[in-house]
Amino acid sequence: MSTRDLYVQGPGDALWTVPATGSARFSWEYGDGRERLLALYQKGKDKQWDAATRIDWDLEVDPRNPLGTPDESMALYGTRYWDKLTEQDRGDLRRHYTSWQFSQFLHGEQGAMVCAARIVESVPDLDAKFYSATQTMDEARHAEIYSRFLQDKIGMFYPVNDNLQALLGDTLRDARWDMPYLGMQVLIEGLALAAFGMIRDTTTEPLPRQILTYVMQDEARHVAFGRMALRDYYRQLTDAELREREEFVIEGCYLMRDRLRGLEVLENFGIPRQEAAEITENSEFLHLFRKLLFSRIVPCVKDIGLWGERLQRAYADLGVYEMGDSNLDLLMAQDEELAEELDAQRFAAEEAARTAEVAAAIARGAAEEGTG
Repeated sequence: MSTRDLYVQGPGDALWTVPATGSARFSWEYGDGRERLLALYQKGKDKQWDAATRIDWDLEVDPRNPLGTPDESMALYGTRYWDKLTEQDRGDLRRHYTSWQFSQFLHGEQGAMVCAARIVESVPDLDAKFYSATQTMDEARHAEIYSRFLQDKIGMFYPVNDNLQALLGDTLRDARWDMPYLGMQVLIEGLALAAFGMIRDTTTEPLPRQILTYVMQDEARHVAFGRMALRDYYRQLTDAELREREEFVIEGCYLMRDRLRGLEVLENFGIPRQEAAEITENSEFLHLFRKLLFSRIVPCVKDIGLWGERLQRAYADLGVYEMGDSNLDLLMAQDEELAEELDAQRFAAEEAARTAEVAAAIARGAAEEGTG
């Protein structure tokens, strides 16, 4: 079945075409590259996995409460609209919110796949091309996972959010080879990674927890890659060139702030857009959620050398300036460790189940022999 039939509202044209700019760059230098990047490339190869087998797709999901979402996390909670909703309506609202959220994850992952492929094409260094090739495969796997979750478990898709599409377009239209790194690896992926982590750590449902935990294991490598490549390159740029990139970051961060408000969902429930915007702006949970979304972006931007006065003022205006001192390495290490722990728990549970099955079979055999 075409997924077009599962969209809440039509996604428009089947294809979104972004004119390609910039040069394809080949490197005839096949000697050793940067040791850190080549080590990350090796890790990227070692850590490839199959979404069809590593994730337990037999796990059931209740479409009306896919994440075990508490009432307090809903933007409408505490408003007159919430009080008018029946339990079935509230279940429908949870389903729509999850569909909207994971649809944006899906669209972002397709954007990440295209940007990673663009980096392979345009980055001048062969070691970076090598790693970007592994990331392109990672992003394809993530798009596969989110698409399957939405199609098989939720049964509903939302079109790409205007703010996400705008930043994707700006990133891909820029001819400078470092902009797909900055737009995708730092801004779009950084915000998505924080959103993944918040849902991973709060959901009570095993399937979305598995999906997000395993996706985040890959994303930890992607963020490390962007930091390495951009930190090295930005040391060579003039102040004027750095300020241009800071302007791009400022504009992108304001777009990202508004990306995960979910106004489209509230509009589908009959709430006028202006009132929906006021509700989301006044939601205590969404206010905290949007602030925490920058927990991965701000320290990364500071680490790669973009920390001019105007950018700092923008982060102060967004209320996220203090996040520049967050320990990004610790966050990334935790993302990888949680995936390994989940694998170990699942392996232990499977071994225990197999052991119990064998013991039961032996007991049945012994009982049959005793009565024979």
